[in-house]
Amino acid sequence: MSKVSQIGQASLSILIYHRVLARPDPLFPGEVDAVLFQRQLRLLKRFYTPLPLAHAVQRLRDGSLPPRAVCITFDDGYADNAQVALPLLQQHALHATFFIATGYLDGGQMWNDSVIEGVRHASGPVLDLQAVGLGRLHVDTLARRQAAIATLLGQLKYLPFAQRQQLAMHIRRQAGARPRPSAMLSTAQLRQLHAAGMGIGAHTVSHPILATLSERAARLDIANGKRHLEDALQAPVALFAYPNGKMGVDYGAPHVDIVRSLGFTAAVATDWGVARPGAAADLLQLPRFTPWDRGRLAFLWRMRQNRLRPPPARPDAG
Repeated sequence: MSKVSQIGQASLSILIYHRVLARPDPLFPGEVDAVLFQRQLRLLKRFYTPLPLAHAVQRLRDGSLPPRAVCITFDDGYADNAQVALPLLQQHALHATFFIATGYLDGGQMWNDSVIEGVRHASGPVLDLQAVGLGRLHVDTLARRQAAIATLLGQLKYLPFAQRQQLAMHIRRQAGARPRPSAMLSTAQLRQLHAAGMGIGAHTVSHPILATLSERAARLDIANGKRHLEDALQAPVALFAYPNGKMGVDYGAPHVDIVRSLGFTAAVATDWGVARPGAAADLLQLPRFTPWDRGRLAFLWRMRQNRLRPPPARPDAG
């Protein structure tokens, strides 16, 4: 199929966000802030057809998807989703689906945020983590703090869950970082998103790398995350996002089977590309991507290039 015909085909682009900061963060200059998010919402309204994810899934299934359909999704459950992103979505009459890791509601902190806050607030020029096998990291400049964060996140990401949590807390304590208000949603804010008509999806309880767990443990984490959300919202939750989300690395065919058996109607991954109508559309492994470009033309170019990608290879689930 030619690239021209691919562009003309009906397709579904699903965007991944995590946070929308009230103002830029020098430590993470690529993170989306309110000004950038508003610019991107305007571009999506002008050049694409934004749809609620649940609606887009139905139109994928029945073949009525428009050519430039797009959905907005958020992962993890940060408080700024309600504080910053929600008002902007409402201002533009747009919809998003929020995938929530329920174990971090009401004051929790994800392991990566413990690492980030530790490095951000480290008091000395060197963060000495030799006692836990992570070396000595220079943190005396902004660039070195950024490099230290990238190094530590890479070292910890695929460790067993409990070990990862312990090391993250050790890093924070060793850095001398003081406890700070949680960056995660409260249950009240979760209900605020739901009451505003936004979509709510499950994202496990503890946000583990599913491939590192036994199948029984993975099923429990997925099922309990679904149940916690349904109890909090008194509403069914039919959408799921695989933590980290790379097929064959972070989750596999057994986890797709678990998601299906628990009654989810659609699930999203993080392999780039678009979903297209027809028999090839795997509703339990929908591709998503993060459009990180800050410029208007670069953002639209990235969206176009993503639509030209071939569909990711998906092994059959049982």
